[in-house]
Amino acid sequence: MEGSVYTVPMALFDFIPVILFGISGRLLMRGLYNKMSKGCFACLDLGVCVSFLAGFLKALYKLLIATGVGNYPLLNRLFLPLQSTGLLLTGLSIVLMLALRKKAALAMAPMTFGFIGMMVLGLGGMCAGLSVVAKKMKKGWLIPIFVLCFFCYMGMGYLGARGGDSAADNWIEQGVNTLGQILLLIGVSGLHRAGLREFKLS
Repeated sequence: MEGSVYTVPMALFDFIPVILFGISGRLLMRGLYNKMSKGCFACLDLGVCVSFLAGFLKALYKLLIATGVGNYPLLNRLFLPLQSTGLLLTGLSIVLMLALRKKAALAMAPMTFGFIGMMVLGLGGMCAGLSVVAKKMKKGWLIPIFVLCFFCYMGMGYLGARGGDSAADNWIEQGVNTLGQILLLIGVSGLHRAGLREFKLS
């Protein structure tokens, strides 16, 4: 649409981190299916799907504007609540998996923090949990990758929350997002190749 900062290449580029996250999520679900209770796996499945939907809708929002089809702000407004909820569920499922394996008592306090807090908690839980799994599998070289992935996600969240509307801001935000998704895919693929599906958590 005339006057929009979004271009078709930019909008199509937005789909890359979405696809990378979808692949990583699929590998995680395959690898952790036999290690989780049905409730934990449902939490992981839902979290991955909701996070994927959030990214897809935002990328679609930009593509519709860039191609002149129309401006549908609801697609953009849904991103933060869906992404934060999805990542929280994803991280929580992995933390619960590890906690329940150790038969640890888990007290869940009422959640009164906002969407950004949910995202930080979910991402922290996911990356920390996957780092613990990597250590148990003696794949310590993957831990820095998950740590860097976490900081990329935080950087993307900060850039998104800042609300920059320029083309440069959008390119930087999605560049950081794509880097984070590449790191996540490298980490999850490393676990997958190391035999995550067959590995028994102690």
